[in-house]
Amino acid sequence: MNWFYRQLIRPALFTQDSETIHDRTLRALAWASRRELLCDAVASFFGAPDLPTEVFGLKFPNPVGLAAGMDKNAVAVPMWASLGFGFSELGGVTWHSQPGNPQPRLFRIVAEEALINRMGFNNAGAQAIAQRLAEWQTIKRRPRHPVGINLGKSKSAPIARAAEDYANSFRILWPRADFFVVNVSSPNTLNLRQLQDKAALNEILVALQEVNVTQSQTAAAARVPKPILIKIAPELSFEAMDEILALVGPCQIAGIVATNTTITRPEANDPGSQRIYTETGGLSGRPLRARSTEVIRHLHRQTRGRLPIIGVGGIFTAADAWEKIAAGASLVQLYTSLVYRGPGIARAIVTGLRERLAAEGMKEIRQAVGCEIK
Repeated sequence: MNWFYRQLIRPALFTQDSETIHDRTLRALAWASRRELLCDAVASFFGAPDLPTEVFGLKFPNPVGLAAGMDKNAVAVPMWASLGFGFSELGGVTWHSQPGNPQPRLFRIVAEEALINRMGFNNAGAQAIAQRLAEWQTIKRRPRHPVGINLGKSKSAPIARAAEDYANSFRILWPRADFFVVNVSSPNTLNLRQLQDKAALNEILVALQEVNVTQSQTAAAARVPKPILIKIAPELSFEAMDEILALVGPCQIAGIVATNTTITRPEANDPGSQRIYTETGGLSGRPLRARSTEVIRHLHRQTRGRLPIIGVGGIFTAADAWEKIAAGASLVQLYTSLVYRGPGIARAIVTGLRERLAAEGMKEIRQAVGCEIK
């Protein structure tokens, strides 16, 4: 199926503007998501085999998840499980609805299997997305796998009031997701990366944990606080990462997502690639693979494997996923490879991971986490 997509379907899709085909695909998936029989049919073709694991108190049917940015407005929530993903991260979601940056803002570098985006957190806003997630619950279409939400800062919110902005979104979305990722590393919102500074991040996390405790205590049925993770930029120095790690205990950080897109650009021999690399925005896909793995390796070593890491960046094959896991990632996420390799990508990677585990004499994915540096 991957061959069929790459040779026949993808060339037709890639004749169209990147964001246009993304939106059309999401509309089709949203329509199909409301039809249980269609979801079941998709699952029969693309559903992944079981490879269960448990991370930050949540049970995952497999460790391969959908990264944030694909389903910003939670329109196709049931479909991601049917496509074989073991979890999904929705958003980025901001407190205020916003259109994002001017178009065009999404570009393919086909020769490098990469994307550049400068979307700018375009989304319907936290209240609208909370209502949509409530609707999926009401009509019993919420997937069984964990659902996370990526939280961003509203463009209109000044940096000095970022904590309040994040907390507003978190409060209304708290009952609707299993875990949350604080995005302070997108390169596409002005000055957002300043919030990776230890003092600024501490202020945000304190505000979120206050909401977390209050919401868990006032829930209809007593619940535990939701896991809160931090998504970091690949350009951070190891010293800056260590400052963030110093907040893990005091701020009860449940994990790190490593990494967001990069603003650096690789060397390219292809003139077409060189031209697209001049576009501003975050680069994802194959060129990010090595750096994100390097970051995962450092985080795993510094925390002695005690802090869960979600590995993101350049994962196209089971070997790529294994590289991240062996470096210290407990879970991995895909985005760009779904665009380039098609709907069978999660199933192919999970199947490959199962085979690799068997070859290594391991039974569970947690046995492989950080195995290259143990």
